[in-house]
Amino acid sequence: MAGGDVIPELEAVAAGAVEAVLTASRALVAVAARSLACVAEEVTLPQYRALVVLASRGPQGLAALAESLAVTPSTATRMCDRLVRKGLVTRRVDPDDRRLVRLALSPNGRRLVQEVTEQRRVEIAHLLAELSAEEQRAVTASLNRLAAVAGELPERDWTVGWDL
Repeated sequence: MAGGDVIPELEAVAAGAVEAVLTASRALVAVAARSLACVAEEVTLPQYRALVVLASRGPQGLAALAESLAVTPSTATRMCDRLVRKGLVTRRVDPDDRRLVRLALSPNGRRLVQEVTEQRRVEIAHLLAELSAEEQRAVTASLNRLAAVAGELPERDWTVGWDL
């Protein structure tokens, strides 16, 4: 995109809102990076994202996981091979269609996601403590809506411990 080009969708959105979300996203990416530091030797950021998709959306086939991660099936295969070797993901044949292989979090994978999530929760709580109750309500409503538009599920809706 050339320097002066304007994305049509941005014309309908207040520039201040876009900049505010970009700034907040940088802060949240920093929180995410710090929370992954405790497991950096176990998983990379893309591998962790795969674990989160499996935690939030349940066991699934490789094609569905690749689509959720916006990667090619071959990339997802290599990633899952590593996660299986690390004991964080399991592969099982789908009992309803033996041609399909289902990927799921192992107990160790679930533990890792919970550990990182708790680290994030603590740090975000510290940030939110700096806001008034009214500001916290506004942030909560806005971010819940933004997450919904983006297709993210609230953690409370995750089904922990899906069976294959």
